[in-house]
Amino acid sequence: MREHPHATPSESTKLLFILKGLSLGYKILKGLIITLVIGALLSGLLLLYLKSRPLPIPNFFSTSMLYDDTGQVFGRLDEGEARIPVRLRDLPPSLISATLAAEDKDFYRHHGFSVKSILRAVAVNIKEGRIEQGASTITQQLARNLYLTHDRTWARKIKEALLTVQLELHYSKDQILELYLNQIYYGHGAYGVGRAAKLYFNKKAEQLTLAESAFLAGIPRGPSYYSPWNHLERAKRRQRHILDLMVKNGEISLAEAEQAKQHALAIAPQTKPKQLKANYFQDYVISTLVNQYGLDEAVVRRGGLKIHTTLNTRMQQAAEQALRKHTEPAPGLQGALISVDPQTGAIKAMVGGKDYLTSQYNRVFAKRQPGSSFKPFLYLSALQQGFTPITRIESKPTTFVYQGGTYKPSNYRGQYAYRPITMREAIARSDNIYAVSTLLSTGMEREIALARKLGIKSQLKPTPSLALGSYTVSPYEMAESYATIASGGIHRPLIGITKVVDPFNRTIIQVQQQAERVASDAHTFVLTQLLSSVFEPGGTGYRVRQQFTHPAAGKTGTTDWDGWLTGYTPDLVTVTWVGYDQGKRLPHHQARYSQYIWADYMKEATKPFPSRRFPVPEGVKGVYIDEETGTLATPLCERVRFEYFVSGTEPKIIAPHHRLPEREPSLWERLSDWWNRL
Repeated sequence: MREHPHATPSESTKLLFILKGLSLGYKILKGLIITLVIGALLSGLLLLYLKSRPLPIPNFFSTSMLYDDTGQVFGRLDEGEARIPVRLRDLPPSLISATLAAEDKDFYRHHGFSVKSILRAVAVNIKEGRIEQGASTITQQLARNLYLTHDRTWARKIKEALLTVQLELHYSKDQILELYLNQIYYGHGAYGVGRAAKLYFNKKAEQLTLAESAFLAGIPRGPSYYSPWNHLERAKRRQRHILDLMVKNGEISLAEAEQAKQHALAIAPQTKPKQLKANYFQDYVISTLVNQYGLDEAVVRRGGLKIHTTLNTRMQQAAEQALRKHTEPAPGLQGALISVDPQTGAIKAMVGGKDYLTSQYNRVFAKRQPGSSFKPFLYLSALQQGFTPITRIESKPTTFVYQGGTYKPSNYRGQYAYRPITMREAIARSDNIYAVSTLLSTGMEREIALARKLGIKSQLKPTPSLALGSYTVSPYEMAESYATIASGGIHRPLIGITKVVDPFNRTIIQVQQQAERVASDAHTFVLTQLLSSVFEPGGTGYRVRQQFTHPAAGKTGTTDWDGWLTGYTPDLVTVTWVGYDQGKRLPHHQARYSQYIWADYMKEATKPFPSRRFPVPEGVKGVYIDEETGTLATPLCERVRFEYFVSGTEPKIIAPHHRLPEREPSLWERLSDWWNRL
């Protein structure tokens, strides 16, 4: 090959190296450009993907709170995080500035990550010799608190980064900051600045001063380390540091900072609130909101809802104590109590068992045989069809024939009167022969139809044993049905919730109670008077009078497995039940515990109420009757009772063996008779 006449060998080599370098540089540049383009495309695709991918629903609100019938908080549906949600626009600027100074100075200038903050935090922490500032932005902290655990793994950090980007893509800066302030932990169970302000200063977050804002803003860095109750001086030093940062950031003046540092903080005393559990009632509330009103259970529990209920905390406490007192001595014995206001259908107390921690099964909704406590429905039907309190039926061993079959009931321990007895006596003695005879006379289908109107929803069959409560029903159904009787024949579905308000005070559920007359007040009043005999001497519930003396009506019910007492005053209907869960027979002496529970509870529950009689409605007539004959009594009758009747069904005949001596009518009587004839 012929050499170039003007190039030396060394120059050729240099030129070759230059050309190769340029070629390599071009390739590197080309590769870098391609890499950048591909990276940009991938980043764009990732951003589009993250933008299109919905974020998990952030659980940043508080646990839902339960309010009793006086508007006082009595419990929380979730024992986890307690918050009082706040809106960013309602907070004082000093709180926002203090939070940004403490956690993320450049929050409104970055897009989720801040290299500047990381470098600054490293420098400050080295200088102070401890973790004084964090490197995570507010968005990163929010992503971690809302969706992730706090473990230090690369997988978690990658997820945090992706979620941080998503938060920035899906929410505005103000929305992110509002979420953060409602989510961050301030120690001692307080999540969110709303709850923290209430806990530490006993005021709303909207009312915080500059000094209080800076004080609270310093706590999230180390909730235990800066605890106002455990390390007050340390927390104050943190407050002063944040005030200095606010001056440096130009948010406040030096004079304002100094004044805030000197401001005496009124830290609220640490108290442990005594909250009524009412666990079974809480479960009932959750079930109602989910199944009846269609709310998601997560929203019900942790949606920051304010759930206004009908529960009376004083009555609930009395109910829990009474049931526990009389069931604890018997291992395995369970009980239930439900108490309602008959005029509104409002549930005032509910206990589904003696120990919620042992068993969460709510026996208020358990299906059990009601026994004789079912009979009032039968007797109301009979009164509607012409029976009266003095209708007599023979009490003796009887075999009933129906639809080609036979049925032979018996009284408890074979106790019969062996004579005709009245409806009043049959109710007081709980005579089964009278009940079955009445059912077959009035009609089984009519009895079932009336029970449905009163509030019984469980399956009932038209058989003679229906009169004796052989078909299972729940205490809840019995309470609703007896409340219909106690209210004068007006049926109202039971309610435990009156209103539900969301975290921003918007009413999302307003319960409108429905009322329907299903029986006359005259018939139900006469039945109530008959049921009062149960608590009189000789009645099956006479033991109640040893504790409870208010005018009351009710009916006991006893089977081989169940003990019931359902009774009421004009103001309160209460159902108590005792028994075993696993089909174990109930000794007769334990069946009486339902009466002791009822009496103890009603004694405490009705203390604020005056002792009053059931009001006499129109369509009722009271007369004195001769108990021996059921006729109108005279002064000569030995056994006299004042009895109420539905007008028109009262006896018209005077006692035949005790007529007053005949005498000549007076002139006035003769004139009155003449005028009436005219």
